[in-house]
Amino acid sequence: MKKIVLSILAGFLLLSAISLDVSAAKKSSKLSKEAITEMSDSIDKLTQKIYGRALLSPQDNETLIGIKIKLDNQMLMSPSTELAPLYYKAGNVYKLRDMKPEAIECYQTILENFSDTALAPKAKSALEELGVTVTAPVTSEDSEEDEGI
Repeated sequence: MKKIVLSILAGFLLLSAISLDVSAAKKSSKLSKEAITEMSDSIDKLTQKIYGRALLSPQDNETLIGIKIKLDNQMLMSPSTELAPLYYKAGNVYKLRDMKPEAIECYQTILENFSDTALAPKAKSALEELGVTVTAPVTSEDSEEDEGI
């Protein structure tokens, strides 16, 4: 009887330790406000360099790539509307540098994941400037109307 109680107690402790690790991982997976502000400031500095006709250094390119990787990783973990401005700014930097596929990816991310933000129409317009045909997704209401006609 003691063995059963001890094994149940040990199992309970093991389960609680695992759940604490999972909850800690979820909390740490979200970008902090400071990290988001730092990424935004970095993108703003890169934008200023481009408009000032300065060449980007390898470190600047590394910074931009690092920001994009962090954004993409955060989108996989837990998308948040506070990422939309960062994707838009990164898309603008890529567009200014004639890096069309990367710019399209940033703007497309906004349309697919943050379509209810104020940046969605701007992202759509930027995609159209890049020559991408943007179509509105078909909703179930649209398909019902088509059947009734």
